[in-house]
Amino acid sequence: MNEGEIETMEKFNIKTHSPEETKLLGEKLAAFLMAGDILCLNGDLGAGKTAFSQGVAKGLGISNTVTSPTFTLINEYEGRLPLYHFDVYRLGGPEDMEDLGYEDYFYGQGVCLVEWAERVKEVLPGERLNINLFRGSNAESVRSICFEPVGSRYLQLVEELTKLVCSRN
Repeated sequence: MNEGEIETMEKFNIKTHSPEETKLLGEKLAAFLMAGDILCLNGDLGAGKTAFSQGVAKGLGISNTVTSPTFTLINEYEGRLPLYHFDVYRLGGPEDMEDLGYEDYFYGQGVCLVEWAERVKEVLPGERLNINLFRGSNAESVRSICFEPVGSRYLQLVEELTKLVCSRN
């Protein structure tokens, strides 16, 4: 663990059963987001990172089509809050984040959503929301989404999301 980094407090698991449910979960999360929030998505190819990201964008009032920014590395969208959508899959490592000017985004007025975040964990802020997406073993469309809040802000955020999601089931 990096010096000053706060340990993950708890883990919250939510299952979705379709890409639409995965998007809806991202949309619900967006209702709780504030400027400066950092969302770190991890998961294999096809795990649902882009669907989740599309939901976050929709929840922030972004009408543009959100795609994985693999070849541009960062896509910027305007909504209730700006969304800075990173895809760091093709980066050589955390040192490449310097070239992107990541600190301006991480400590700016928008929400940062970082796909493949584990590849650059050395430069991620100590407080953030780690979101790990896993494909279900039996059904093609089932996803297990594990929220790991790092810091009290993100613990509160996930607790509110969990209350909202569980109250509707």
